[in-house]
Parts: sequence; structure tokens; C-alpha cells
Amino acid sequence: MTKLTLAAGIALMTLSACAIAPMAPQTGPDGQPIPTAYRIGPLDQAQIPNRVLAQINLLRSQQGMQPLVLNPQLAAAAMAHSRDMSAQNRAWHFGSDGSSPLDRVRRQGYAGALLGEDISETYENEIATLNAWMQTRDTRDLIMDPAARQLGMGWFQEPSSKIWWTMLIGA
Repeated sequence: MTKLTLAAGIALMTLSACAIAPMAPQTGPDGQPIPTAYRIGPLDQAQIPNRVLAQINLLRSQQGMQPLVLNPQLAAAAMAHSRDMSAQNRAWHFGSDGSSPLDRVRRQGYAGALLGEDISETYENEIATLNAWMQTRDTRDLIMDPAARQLGMGWFQEPSSKIWWTMLIGA
């Protein structure tokens, strides 16, 4: 029995020495880690709007502004536009049928005032996308508009992992 225990211990030590060391992240020409494509899983689908809303409301509260609430009509219009941008293969504010953001929210039954639309084409998650929007004056101004009261977040992820993001903000 002792020989068997000793042999098992030696075998375990030998195998542990063969453990694969974690790979260092690959870096690009700028020396920064190459980002990996974000995949939206089934659990993320329900959580994405709430994560974006929480981050935006945190930013707004730091400026003494009212929080936003999710709006299903704005979200439906945002989801439809994200899919349409993918079909057109370009991030822009016009639908393939020539529709404007206002046209699209009205189709979904939104009766409030539309303040604007932020869009993005990326492989990054929603928080990285929100961060990029906060770095640009026009998109940041929409998110931080004192008149804003409602938010709709939409996305479409292609098989290549590219994500088309749309955020609509209403008063």
C-alpha cells in the first residue's frame, strides 16, 4: 500500500510540473493588449440595458441630474435600428428605408420627445461603448442632457462578433 501511495504521489508531482503556464496577452503595435471580441450571451441580453442604465444614472447623479428609466418603445426602435445598420454595413442615423430616429420611435408608439440617438459599430461590450460615447462631446451631451428622462438600448451581434449598438434618449 505504501508503494502505491508513493507512486501516486510521484505521478501527481510529475503531472503538476507539466501544468501549462498562463499565456501572456498578445499585444498590438502600440504595445497595448489586443482586445478580444465580446460575445453577448443569453444572460447578458436581459442585463445589458440595466447595466447601461446603472452606469448612466451614476454619471448623471454625480452632476445632480435626474435618473433615466428604461422605455420599451425606445428599446424596440433601438434594436430594430441596430439590426438595420448591420444589414446596411454602416453605422449611421438613417434607416435603409430612409427613416430618421424620430420616424423609428414613432413606429414603435413612443409619444414623448426624442432627444437623440447614439450609435456605434464595435467588438466591445456595452460599458466600453458607453465609455467611448462619454469621450465624445456630442454623444456625451445627449447622455447628460438635463431634459433626458428615458432610455432605450439596442444591439445586434453578427456571427463575426461585431456589435451594432444604438441608444435612444427621450424626454
